[in-house]
Amino acid sequence: MDKPDLEAVAQEVFAALADPSRRAILAALAARGPATATDLATQLPITRQAIAKHLALLAEAGLVVAEPGERRRVRYRVDSAPMKVAQQFLAALARDWDGPLAALQDRLT
Repeated sequence: MDKPDLEAVAQEVFAALADPSRRAILAALAARGPATATDLATQLPITRQAIAKHLALLAEAGLVVAEPGERRRVRYRVDSAPMKVAQQFLAALARDWDGPLAALQDRLT
């Protein structure tokens, strides 16, 4: 199995998280656990159809996983693995900036 391109994973995560509705859906799933699009529509001010589209994009980014439920209802749950990749990407970026920023602060003080 090929190792995933970490930068590509981070890019998909950031693109998915750029939308406030998708962030709200992820927050609801993280707080309340697995849910269907219909369940989420009762909790959020977003139509079920819009939630279904957002869930598809979140699934494409690997942030949610679709699980078959009772009576052919699909439940979605959060998968944190891609988020951890994005966090590692940000941490590496922060490390790259820490040195130059500290040097600048030393020169300014």
